[in-house]
Amino acid sequence: MIHEIRAQVPFDTPESSLCRGPCRGCSKKLLEFLDTELEEWEGRLEEGEVPRFGDLKRLEKLATKVMTALRRNGLVA
Repeated sequence: MIHEIRAQVPFDTPESSLCRGPCRGCSKKLLEFLDTELEEWEGRLEEGEVPRFGDLKRLEKLATKVMTALRRNGLVA
């Protein structure tokens, strides 16, 4: 799931593109937050932790909300 999220979400978008004009939800902060969550899970998985269904659902919900905000701000189609 982490690989899929990283492939779908435009983490490499330049800051100048993230912060242009009015927006609904700070795209930069949302991307940073999602990236932090993914990095945390990558570390936990490397340590052998097995995520529960609720953990996966929460991560999916977070990624979906971030993508929705990015769409509203015109950063993804």
